[in-house]
Amino acid sequence: DIKTYEKYNRFNNITKNQGKLRIFNSFLSEFAVMGFEYGYSMATPNDLVIWEAQFGDFYNGAQTIVDQYISAAESKWGRMSGLVLLLPHGYAGQGPEHSSARIERFLQQCAEFNMIVTNITTPANFFHVLRRQISWDFRKPLVNMSPKSLLRHPLAVSRIEDFTGKTKFQELIGDDLADPKKTKKVIFCTGKVYYDLYQRREEKKKDKEIAIVRIEQLYPFPKAKVEATLKKYKAAKDILWVQEEPENMGAWRYIMNKMRRTPIEVISRKSSASPATGYKKVHDAQQEEILTKSIG
Repeated sequence: DIKTYEKYNRFNNITKNQGKLRIFNSFLSEFAVMGFEYGYSMATPNDLVIWEAQFGDFYNGAQTIVDQYISAAESKWGRMSGLVLLLPHGYAGQGPEHSSARIERFLQQCAEFNMIVTNITTPANFFHVLRRQISWDFRKPLVNMSPKSLLRHPLAVSRIEDFTGKTKFQELIGDDLADPKKTKKVIFCTGKVYYDLYQRREEKKKDKEIAIVRIEQLYPFPKAKVEATLKKYKAAKDILWVQEEPENMGAWRYIMNKMRRTPIEVISRKSSASPATGYKKVHDAQQEEILTKSIG
């Protein structure tokens, strides 16, 4: 407080008899701090413990913690953890280390319902997935790809009604605009690229003939909801998976396996050794090519 110089945390004074929110800074070692947070999450299973990277790729300094503990501890030792990893992921032309959280690595390690992997597009769905972490009577690690560009995106908003009542987390968000009888193309995607596709579709006035479906939870894969979507748009000739990542990265190989009985094609950046280009002009040209191939 600038007048009394006393510490005041407004989040600790929302309601009576509430829990306390505590924020601590730590030294710059992803391995050490993620390891600490992992242990803290097991020691205090009723707390919501979150480790957030400044950029998604920065977690790779703690890869050992992910490989040996977060992804496998329940299988190896029967130890549960509700640790949440928030990894900024989304292509905005800021270069290789500031674009990709290597989502393909996490999906490769997913099995036996060992963790949750999400790429969420709305504030309400993000709220519900965090709430679910604590409301469950068991614990699973949650890995969320969280694009920084959506923090102030004018379309990434939710109504108050989406947070209250019987609302809950949506593993898949369908398309309310596309007409199933007129839909020629169904696009499946995840995360921030949805808004790029949506805006291009609006510009081209193709909202009735192109359906854009968001898979908000990649693992466990919402198989029944995906199948219901395909059945709804059974007249569509083209089924696509669109991603910003290079073809050898991102969720494509995982999606191809989960939807192997579906004639689905991919639109992405070409296969690359690096997650992204370091040149803004090249990034913009690649992004434009993805949107043109997807929408027109």
